[in-house]
Parts: sequence; structure tokens; C-alpha cells
Amino acid sequence: MIVNIEYTVEELASITFGKLNRGDSLPTLSQLLLDSRKVEEADKTIFFLLHSLVNKGIEIIDDLVEKGVACFIVNSHFPFQKFPFSTFIIVEDVVKALQQLAIFHRQKFNTLQNGKALPVIGITGSNGKTIVKEWLNTMLEGDHNIVRSQKSYNSQIGVPLSVLQMQASDTLAIFEAGISTTGEMQKLEQMIRPDIGIFTNIGTAHDEGFANTKEKINEKLQLFINAEVIIFSLDYPKLLPNIQTFIKSKKSISLFSWSRQKIATLQIISIQKFQNRSRITGVYKGKKNNIEIAFTDDASIENAINCWCVLLFMNYTSETILKKMQLLFPVQMRLELEKGINNCTIINDSYSADLVSLNIALDFLQQQTHDNHTLILSDILQTGKTENELYGAVAKLLHHKKVNKFIGIGNGLIKHQDLFKFIPRTNFFDSVKTFQKTFKASDFSNEIVLLKGARSFRFEQVNQLLKQKAHQTILSINLDAIVHNLKAFKNTLLPDTKLMAMVKAFGYGSGSFEVAQVLQYHKTDYLAVAYADEGVELRKAGIILPIMIMNPEENTFNTLVEHNLEPEIFSFGILRAFDKFLLSAAIINYPVHIKCDTGMHRLGFRLSEMKKLANILKHTNHFKVKSVFSHLAASESPAQDAFTLQQSAEFKSCCDILEERLKYSFLTHISNTSGISRHPNLQLDMVRLGIGLYGIASNKAMQKKLRHVSTLSSTVAQIKKVSAGESVGYGRGSFLKKDTLVATVRIGYADGYDRGMGNGVGKMLYQGKLVPVIGNVCMDMTLLDISAIQNAKEGDEVIVFGEDLPVEKLAQWLHTIPYEIMTGISSRVKRVYYQE
Repeated sequence: MIVNIEYTVEELASITFGKLNRGDSLPTLSQLLLDSRKVEEADKTIFFLLHSLVNKGIEIIDDLVEKGVACFIVNSHFPFQKFPFSTFIIVEDVVKALQQLAIFHRQKFNTLQNGKALPVIGITGSNGKTIVKEWLNTMLEGDHNIVRSQKSYNSQIGVPLSVLQMQASDTLAIFEAGISTTGEMQKLEQMIRPDIGIFTNIGTAHDEGFANTKEKINEKLQLFINAEVIIFSLDYPKLLPNIQTFIKSKKSISLFSWSRQKIATLQIISIQKFQNRSRITGVYKGKKNNIEIAFTDDASIENAINCWCVLLFMNYTSETILKKMQLLFPVQMRLELEKGINNCTIINDSYSADLVSLNIALDFLQQQTHDNHTLILSDILQTGKTENELYGAVAKLLHHKKVNKFIGIGNGLIKHQDLFKFIPRTNFFDSVKTFQKTFKASDFSNEIVLLKGARSFRFEQVNQLLKQKAHQTILSINLDAIVHNLKAFKNTLLPDTKLMAMVKAFGYGSGSFEVAQVLQYHKTDYLAVAYADEGVELRKAGIILPIMIMNPEENTFNTLVEHNLEPEIFSFGILRAFDKFLLSAAIINYPVHIKCDTGMHRLGFRLSEMKKLANILKHTNHFKVKSVFSHLAASESPAQDAFTLQQSAEFKSCCDILEERLKYSFLTHISNTSGISRHPNLQLDMVRLGIGLYGIASNKAMQKKLRHVSTLSSTVAQIKKVSAGESVGYGRGSFLKKDTLVATVRIGYADGYDRGMGNGVGKMLYQGKLVPVIGNVCMDMTLLDISAIQNAKEGDEVIVFGEDLPVEKLAQWLHTIPYEIMTGISSRVKRVYYQE
């Protein structure tokens, strides 16, 4: 994320307690950057180098210097002397320097020109922080110019980035703060300094970072040390005694409590749940009031009550609160990427529209390796800027992000359409309804379309027009989790060790192009696929990384060369055939990868064949060996460690023979996912990361560091009561022992849900409960016993596997491995990619 600032280099050095490496006159900087890939105005940019590895840091700075970046903040270990013509601020700790800048910036808003401080709401707790923040923003944005944390930017880095967004035109700030261990909240408090504090709840999240619940509560309470009020629920019994102890020495802090069971500032006396809404009645200052929300789940009810308390504290009337509660909607916590009509890709972020979130969404758009970038944007409401300033800033942003087609929806954008003349293709509509009337599917083809609209514009209608109509069974892939897992494995590698990512078999079922695009953006060194056509698809999608083809076929040689794909050479037959092809095409030094068989006995040259292989390679100039590699047969198994070491020793002998004969060096690699974590001594020049990228590791210690990536879900087509003694499904495989509520779910073996899951073997998650499969799995449908589910209805979502039902569990039920389940998911299952 790029943050707009207005400081001179000298001021930044003073604020961050840093030392300048130059004494000559230096410019005023207007942009703060943490991500080296997102440079916009290089000569006005200061870059904070958070990377801890010196070699990687040098590479990043070198790239940014070439782009013309003006100034850098680095720690004292960084060899800034290597860049004598660049400006550096040297600090003890770069993250602390960023936080110090945020503290300084926050202090500017303690007293504004009107003599009043900018009110700040600070939110902490175990769950619900982002929902409460977004709902407060929805209800208060008509009355205030609000600056808030974007998405869930609540960490030691996320909070300063959020606070630095504060500007003079804002009239309210809402920030959330998340911690995972002791000593963190004090730093966040200094940056946020909330007047109104909200403690949403206390649960088990991050328990591992604290000695006990009391320590966790007391750490979170540090956020409110200078607050005017703390809003919290008495229904969490451990909260009150700790809060009372906390405020004993701070008489200026008042408490605003709510409870269903106890006497509280807001006493909840009834919660009535209807089919799709809830009515909550409470007593405040002796008067009975109620609110209605379009939710029935307990978490949403709790979040709404916390928001209700804030509005009461801010002296909103009951009538106004009732109206504002009608504005609440499910908060989309993620930015989704899915298939659209006419080979388009849709990025759906149509739940809010402001400059900061637009910038973040455009960054995601820029990451897509496609030439045609389209933005559909609604008017942006309540910014505190004049419309001319606002849409001038939007136009400048679109210029930097290289948007080449723009559709504006709203009267504000219509009035200022002249600002967007630089964009090759533009169109403007006063409303979504007008856009729908003139919509032609043929106007959208082979492009990436970002939808960004304020909630009141109902952009979900635009999304319905553009997205590809598909099967209701969906595989959702968390791109942020893939990045997290990539970094988790990279952090175990030596600084110079390269990483090859396996995206074969349609990216283990998750989609090869979409995953490859993320890997390319995050500077993975190599990709590998099984067959040439997989590599061609990646090239057509704009992937420029080196790609190794693991199973090349003679009839694809021309395709390999045409698309710059690098084959694995595993036998003398394929070697001679490719040599003959290159000779006929007059090609020399074509990159190849030599596969050694050290005990897997699948593909590859044996040690006894190395001298013969070396002689052939030495006497032809058609090949250039890029890497030599082998495959560990049992790196996940401690019982096979002796064999793994034997493989390693044999591989080294193979490499020694080849290098001695060829007289040049090449990359060597033998470690797979389990080898990376279990055998760090076998990293060599490169490692190959496969299933670990998708959050699965055989090593328990490594598994704890990984994030869940994929969720397979479907929906209920029909619910019916079936009497005891009757059979269900094909072949009458199951007879019911009792009257049963049966749900028919839209997934079957044609989607990749194995027939072996039938008749009680498999289970699915329905409303958080495991329910068994009954009867045989059909081609397109599966039956579930949902007798234990309350308020079940047709259309409900059912989780086949996901975070709370890991794919490893399904593999155990079927006596197979996660690979088989993931790669077996049919291509007819819709893939939705999202960023949190």
C-alpha cells in the first residue's frame, strides 16, 4: 500500500531518530512505500526496507535506485555505502521507525484548527473487530468524513499504515488493533490513542501467545489507557473484574456495558429471531428501545449490539439508530477474483468506495498479467474533499495504475468526466439501472474488470451481468494464504537458495495460471509443470518466469522452443531426439534440466550412466544444462532418513561427474516440500515446493506455520423428511434406522467427490456441525443426514473441505493422500480466487 505523506527528508530523519547519510539539500517526500513493486512517483518516494536478509535487501534497493526512488529508511546493518548517490536514513529498527512516524502523525490531530481533537474509536477483542469497524463506518459515514483501517490492517505494521492516512479533512477515525503476544498493545496504543474504546469479546484466538486469559485481557486493555470510555459486554465473565482493576488508577475512564443477563448500561431484554432478521430490545437510561438487523446468527447480533452502544454513547436518538441499523449488510472480508463472460476475469470489490481502498484494489488489478485493465467505479461519497479535488485524485491514481478502460457510475463522475480523457476508453452512467439498460455482453471481452462501488450503488447487480454463470459447487482459493505459505518456506531457506514452485496438475486442483500469477508477482525463481500444454497456457496468460516441463514428449519439441519452455531430460532416447530437433532448427545452448534417478526409479539417469551422459552433453552445443536434479522418495519419513541420505550422496556423485566433464556450473536441487522442512542440509542451490504451497506439510512443526488455502463448498438443493426403514440413493445402499431429515447437496463424483465417501464414510460441515453422507454418492448429487441441524433451509452452504474440515481428514476417511483429493476436483467446479 502507498501512503501519502508530506515531510522533508530532514523531518523524517528527526521524527524517526535516524541518521542521514547526506548533508546536501533534499526534497519533500509525498509517498511512503513498503512494497518495492508499487512505485508510482519515484522521485517523491521514501521506501522503508523491512526485509531482514541483507542480500535480498541489496537486491530490492538496487532495483528501486534504478527506478529513481528518492530516499530509503534502512537499519544500521544495511551496507548503504554500496549506493553512494542515494539518500538513506539509518535507524535502529525500521518497523519502530514506521511506528514512530505514525505516533508523530497522530499527535497532529490532538488539537485541530477548531480547537478540538479528532475523535478516534479504537477496537480490540478476539473476534468481530473488522465487522464492527465496517458497520460503524456504514452507519456514520453520512455524518462524518471517516478514516479507518483498511480491511484488517490491525498489526504492528498495519496500524501505522492506517494512522498515516489521517488528514485534516477527517472528522472521525476508526482503527482496529490486533495482538498475538505480550508487549504489543502499548505500541499500538501510542499510534491509535482512542477516545472511545470497544472490547468486542474475549475468546481463544492467540491463546498460545499468553500465559492465561487474564494476561491476554490485560494486554488488550492497554489500548484504552487514555480513553474516555470502554464499551464491552458483561456476558464475558472474565472481562469485568479485569476492566475494573484496570481503571482503578484511571478515574477519567468510564464504562459502557451491555448484557443479556446482568444489570448493564444497555440491558438487553429480548432477542427475537425471524427467518432472515432479528429484533433486539434493550433498556437504556430507563427507556425501552429496539433495533432490527438483517441477520440471525449470534456473532452478528453481538457485533450489532456493540455498534448500538457506540451510537448511544455518541447521543444518537433511538429513531436515528433504528434507521442506521437498516444499512447493515454482510461485510465482504475479501476481494474476489472469478471467471467472467467472454474470457473476462472479474475482481469483485464492490462493497465500499474510498480513495484508500480503491488504491489497494487497483494494486491487485495491476498484479494481473493481462494487457486490458478495466475499472467500473461508482461515485465516492463523504471524503471531505471538493468533487474536483476528489476526482482529480482518482484520475491521477488511474493514470499511475495504467487503467485503459474506465466506466464511471454516478452523477459526480459524470460532471467530472473530462478529468479522465487520458484513458483510451471511457463511458459514464448516472446509475446502475442505466448501465443495465445499455449493457451489451459483447462490450466486454478478454479483459480484467475491477468492480469498485459504494454500497448504495448496489454493484452486485453489475457483478451478476459480468460473471460467468456456473455450477453452485465452488472451490475458493485464498491467494493471501498461498503467499503466506510461500514466505513460510522461504524463511527456512538460506539467502541464496532459489525456489521452484510446482504448479502442475492444474496447480494441485487450485488453478495453475491464477496461482502462477501470484508466484510471479512474489518473485519465485522457477515454475514447473508436467506437460508442455500446461506451460503454453501459462505463457499465454502472461507468465514470463522460467518454466520446467517435467514430462516432455517428442511431438511437443516445437511447442517447447516456440514458448521458451525448458524440458526435463530423463533418458538417452529423449536426449537424442531433442538434440536432433535442435540441430534441424539450428538452435544452440537451449536450456535443459537433467533428471537423475537416485532411488525413486520413476524417471532419470542412473549414476552408472553419468559418464556416458556427460560425454554426449560435452560434445554437443545444442544444450545448456540449467539444472541437475533428483527426487527424494521418502523425505517425509524419519524411518527412511538413512535412505534419504543415501539418495543425497548418490546425487552428489552424479553432479560431480557432470560438472567435472562439462566444465561449467549448474543449479542442483533434490528437496521437495517435506525435504525443505525435514532436511535443511539438502537445500543445495534450489528447492522444489509443491503441496506445501497449498498449506499441507507432513512435518508437524512446519504444518503449524502454514495457512489453509482451499475451501470446497456446495449448496443444498432440497430438504425432505424420510421415514425410518426407507432406503436412500442408488442401489439402496443405506436404510434409515429412524425418521431422518435428508439434504440433497449439489456435488457428486463428476465434481470429484469420491464415491467411496458414501454410506457414512464421509461427512460434510453444515452450520458448523459434521453431518454424515448417506446412500451412495451420485454423479451430481450427494445425500446428507441433517437431522441434527436447526433451521436448515434449501440454498444453505455446505462445506466439503476447508479450514474446519481439513482435506487431510477426507484423505484419512478414503485411505488416500490429500494430493489425490485436490487434483481430482473437476474443472466444472467454479474456482473463485480471493485476497483478504
